[in-house]
Amino acid sequence: MTDTPKIALRGVAKSFGSKHVLRGVDLTVARGQSLVIIGGSGTGKSVTLKCIIGLIRPDAGEIDIDGTRLTPRNAGGFLDQFGMLFQGGALFDSMTVWENVAFRFLRGKGRLKRADARDLAIGKLRRVGLGADTADLFPAELSGGMQKRVGLARAIAAEPKIIFFDEPTTGLDPIMADVINDLIREIVVEMGATAMTITHDMTSVRKIADRVAMLHEGVVQWEGPVERIDDSGNPYVHQFVNGLPDGPIAALR
Repeated sequence: MTDTPKIALRGVAKSFGSKHVLRGVDLTVARGQSLVIIGGSGTGKSVTLKCIIGLIRPDAGEIDIDGTRLTPRNAGGFLDQFGMLFQGGALFDSMTVWENVAFRFLRGKGRLKRADARDLAIGKLRRVGLGADTADLFPAELSGGMQKRVGLARAIAAEPKIIFFDEPTTGLDPIMADVINDLIREIVVEMGATAMTITHDMTSVRKIADRVAMLHEGVVQWEGPVERIDDSGNPYVHQFVNGLPDGPIAALR
């Protein structure tokens, strides 16, 4: 058993021109833990996630994966550990459902024969509650909830050690959102994966988080166990969780 965090951010900063999005983010995520980052739009949640994945290079600070510093040179090697469920699904319209799920197995060093890749995809589709009859459909033939499940199946296809969820319930009705939340929690626990989620949905937070981090004005204003979000004693968390117009978070009027 090691105490080395799966993910560690220290002083991560990122600006776009004169706009300072991240001003020194400090976060750690333990192995097998589910961390949810909350905060309003434009507070840097997505930028934080993209810095970890390597889509954006921070201006300052350090990001470690399993105690190893993430650099432009080694970032590609860490991608095999990651799976991601994108906010809009990000499915390829020209590919069938199974081809979307098995995308990384149809090319590159981990390439499989198409028949084997299809079998793998069907197995993952079944894990998220979709039958084999959906495998040869195209994304446009699916409902929003089904597309989200396909995205989740793709995210777990390679049995990743780290899974990122970007607003996983956006655009879903409350019932389907609850189904997706339950699936995410079940799969993360079942796989023993480390999870990082960004969301505005407090129902999702309560369902899938072990720990919660409140990001505002480019820094973590509060971090603690999900059980403490209702009595955090932090004015930012209190205002956000309760949807209050008055508080330290200025609302646009």
